[in-house]
Amino acid sequence: MYFPQGIKALPKAFFRDLAPHSPHEIAFTAIHQFVRADIPDAALVDILAKTLDFGFPLVELQEDVAALELFHGPTMAFKDVGARFMANCLGHFSQGERQEVTVLVATSGDTGGAVANGFLDVPGVKVVILYPKGKVSDIQEKQLTTLGSNIEAMEVQGSFDHCQEMVKTAFLDPLIAGRRKLTSANSINVARWLPQMFYFLFAYGQARDRGREIVFSVPSGNFGNLCAGMVAQKLGMPVGHFVAATNANDVVPRFLRDGDYRPMASKATISNAMDVGDPSNFVRIRELYGDDLPRLRANLSSHAFSDARTREAMREVYGRTSYVMDPHGAVGYLGLREYQRTHPGTYGIFLETAHPVKFLEEVEGTLGLDLPIPPQIQKVMGGQKKSIPIGSYAELREHLLDQ
Repeated sequence: MYFPQGIKALPKAFFRDLAPHSPHEIAFTAIHQFVRADIPDAALVDILAKTLDFGFPLVELQEDVAALELFHGPTMAFKDVGARFMANCLGHFSQGERQEVTVLVATSGDTGGAVANGFLDVPGVKVVILYPKGKVSDIQEKQLTTLGSNIEAMEVQGSFDHCQEMVKTAFLDPLIAGRRKLTSANSINVARWLPQMFYFLFAYGQARDRGREIVFSVPSGNFGNLCAGMVAQKLGMPVGHFVAATNANDVVPRFLRDGDYRPMASKATISNAMDVGDPSNFVRIRELYGDDLPRLRANLSSHAFSDARTREAMREVYGRTSYVMDPHGAVGYLGLREYQRTHPGTYGIFLETAHPVKFLEEVEGTLGLDLPIPPQIQKVMGGQKKSIPIGSYAELREHLLDQ
C-alpha cells in the first residue's frame, strides 16, 4: 500500500480563511505537497478542473446533522473524484508513451463504474474490472459492463475479497509483469485514494461557521474514504472525531473494542459496496497513528449495524424529513447518531456516498417510492451487458497473458 513519506500541516490561516477560495483552489493547496515533484502546477490546475466539475452540497437534516452528498458526478458515486483524478494524471504521464497501460481493478460496486467512466476511450489505456457475480446492484453492473471500447468486465464467482486478492496476486506475478504494464485503480493506488480528502475539506468549509465541534461519520468498507479524511485532519483540518460506520462486516469495530484484528469472510448485505472482510486501507490508518491503539481510539469510534437497522433508519429519516438515503448513507447516519448519543453538542456530517437510485430496488422497496431515473443512469440502462465469467486467478492470469 503506497503512503506519503510525510504529511506537512498547512498553515492555520488556510483553514480559517477557506470561504473565499474555490473548490479547485482548496484542492490544489491540499494536494500540492504530494505531487509537486512530478506534476507541474499548470498541469495540476488542469487535472483538478477536469476532476472537480460538479458540486458537493451539504444538506442539513436537523440542527446538528447534515448529509454530505458525493453523488453529483457522472456515475453518481463518491468514487468519481478519485477515478477522474487518477485518469487525468495517467493521461498526463502517458503522453509520448508507446506501451499500453492496463488498469486492473476490483470493485464491490461503485469503483468499477467510476473507473470505467473515467478511463473510457483514454488513448493507450486498457481497463480490466473484476466484480463479484450477483453482489452488485443492477445499475452498478450496467455502469461497468455496457461501455465497451477499452473497458473490459470480468464477473468473478466469489466475493469482493476474492476479486481484490486476484488483483493483488497479478501485481506480484513476474510473468505478467514482464508482459504487461500494470497499474491499479483501487485505493491501493495513491492517485485514486488521496484525492478523496478534497470533499472533507469542502464540507468543513461549509460547516465551520456552525460554532460546534465537527464530527464526520463515514460508511466504511475498504476504509479508503475514512483514511483520506484522516489525512485531511493531519493537514490541519480542525475536526473533533471520526466515526467508522460499518454493516455486518465488523472487523474494525471489533478491533477497536478488543484490540484483536481478525479479517473475516465478507458477508452480503444491502449496503453491498461495504461488504469487505479484509479492508486494505486500514493498514494506512494504523500507519497514521503509529499503530498506537489508544491514540487511534481517541480519534475514531466504530459501530456496526444490521440490514434491519439500516432500513429502519432510511424509513425514519424519510418520514421525518422527506430525505432519501441510500443504504450506505443510512449506515453512516446510524453511526453518527450513535456517537452523538454520548456526545451531544457536536455537529455531525455523514457521507452520502452514492445516489439512492443506484440501489433502486432496495430503496423503493424500503420507502414505498418510485424514484426518478437521473440522466447519468438513463444513458446506461439500455446498454448490453458484456462480461467474462471467471472463477480463479489462473483464468485471470491466462486472460492477461493472452492480451
